[in-house]
Amino acid sequence: MSGASDIVAPPAPSSLKRALGKARSNPTTMIGVLICAVIVLSAVLAPWIAPYDPADQDILNRLQPPGAEYWLGTDQFGRDILSRLMWGGQISLTVSIGAIFAAMVIGGAIGLVSGYVGGRFDLLVMQVMDVLLSFPSLILGLIVVALLGPDLVNLVVAIALTAIAPFARVARAPTMALKERAFVEAGRALGFSHARILFRHILPNILSEVMVMGTLWLATAVRVEASLSFIGLGVKPPTPTWGGMTRDGFENILDAPWLAVFPGVAILLLVLGLNMVGDGLRDATDPKLRNE
Repeated sequence: MSGASDIVAPPAPSSLKRALGKARSNPTTMIGVLICAVIVLSAVLAPWIAPYDPADQDILNRLQPPGAEYWLGTDQFGRDILSRLMWGGQISLTVSIGAIFAAMVIGGAIGLVSGYVGGRFDLLVMQVMDVLLSFPSLILGLIVVALLGPDLVNLVVAIALTAIAPFARVARAPTMALKERAFVEAGRALGFSHARILFRHILPNILSEVMVMGTLWLATAVRVEASLSFIGLGVKPPTPTWGGMTRDGFENILDAPWLAVFPGVAILLLVLGLNMVGDGLRDATDPKLRNE
């Protein structure tokens, strides 16, 4: 029976490994990896490398410009901008990674099952996904957070909800093509269960596409989280968030522009790095570009 199992093994179980290997040879992708690595490490190591406590207030040194003591200056309460950026990165990364991982698992499973089952079930599921896709990501996230309340868990739920439909679409299309392939038909003929065919033989073949989509949507999640924090629907103060810091900086944009500029640059760099990584992985998995 083990021999029969080998016959129906997925034809490309190492496609993700090959994509990662090709992405490593792309200098643009590696620059994106470097940018993301620096930001992630600064956020993770913030408790040990941040020069000040992000909540410590020093009114005598409020609105200090960047200098030797405060490298990126201080805000209107005398709090160190650099320390708050490092700690704020934890919020952006936690919310974005948590939301996209949840959307990847839920949306991927929906698309996998819907594409495999087909028929009226597939039509109904995709109509529901189309309803979710009809809402812009920021608007749908705003509605959910406004209903549930602004906190960390609700932010993750709101952003995950905006990303489920795209992941379902990405997982469904290749599943519909793969279920007609010879190795899947052989599995059915040998009496394999639908669950085994789905998760052992189809899932490995679509995993690279879902992972690439996840990398690209991480950038969108960062933007949505920052936007919600900017309008006051993010994690509540005094917890530092990049969107909240940017909003606070607009109150002193003429007198102390660094308050808004540095958080905005941090958001820009993280989104840019994630897009560079995602574009590199997408090119590496595109069959039209594999031989170029």
